[in-house]
Amino acid sequence: MKNSALFRLHFIVFLWGFTAILGKLIHANAQNLVFYRMLFAAVFLFVFIRIFKKQSIRVSKKLFWQLAAIGAFMALHWLCFFHSIKVSNVSIALSCLSLSTLFAAILEPVIFKRKIDVSEIVMGIVILFCMYLIFQTEFRYKEGIFYGVLTALFGTVFSVFNGRLYGKTSSGNIIFYEIFCGWAILSVFYILTGQVGQLNEISYRDLALVTLLAAVFTAYPMFESINLMKHITPFTLILTVNLEPIYGIILAYFIFGDSEHMSPVFYVASLVMILSIVANGIIKARKNARQIETQL
Repeated sequence: MKNSALFRLHFIVFLWGFTAILGKLIHANAQNLVFYRMLFAAVFLFVFIRIFKKQSIRVSKKLFWQLAAIGAFMALHWLCFFHSIKVSNVSIALSCLSLSTLFAAILEPVIFKRKIDVSEIVMGIVILFCMYLIFQTEFRYKEGIFYGVLTALFGTVFSVFNGRLYGKTSSGNIIFYEIFCGWAILSVFYILTGQVGQLNEISYRDLALVTLLAAVFTAYPMFESINLMKHITPFTLILTVNLEPIYGIILAYFIFGDSEHMSPVFYVASLVMILSIVANGIIKARKNARQIETQL
């Protein structure tokens, strides 16, 4: 059962890594891509929860508005991520995701009122140095790096505040309302700015790819990750999810060719960032295990 769960875990992380590939294959701009992705994903999630699972989606007004706020950050996260891909490439956008760990090391102690972890600070310095090297060697992608940094920031805010809502309703409801509210906020933005007409600027080919992105690479992995928590530890999930940039960068290298071929410094710096995150996770797991043994 555990081996089966690990295989399924790596499969959904592979799917998440392929999300960036689809982002480049879809010709529509980032705004239209995210608008339709969130719309279709919300529909798929609603059908799955209400029709297949036959579960209620009712939540309190207070929780609804909290989920709406987090959904706004989810929308910003995806907008910046896909725009980063559009103005640079897949490799740049994915490498910047490593900064999420650095931002989490800063935000989590503030939000959850815990002490700052020294190992997280050291890891953060390593990641900053690696990003500095990437910026120096890949300066031509400075706009993509800028939006990649924003991607990591908004993604961290979304994840940290999401952790505070865990257990207040079902995980399916949390995901559904965040995606639905993110889409609703984008809709209001289009209406207020008079840009509704731009939503027609998307081909049937792109709509088909966005539908695939929403169903197979968004709704399914999210629910599968929740189901896997019954068989694997949160540490294993988090550690494996850190492989997403590796899968994506390797896939992009072979699928898109020259546009994704980066300097050797980029690959070394990216690998160091990912390894530092993995090492920090292992150190934390051992530290927690020792604390539990001491208490026993």
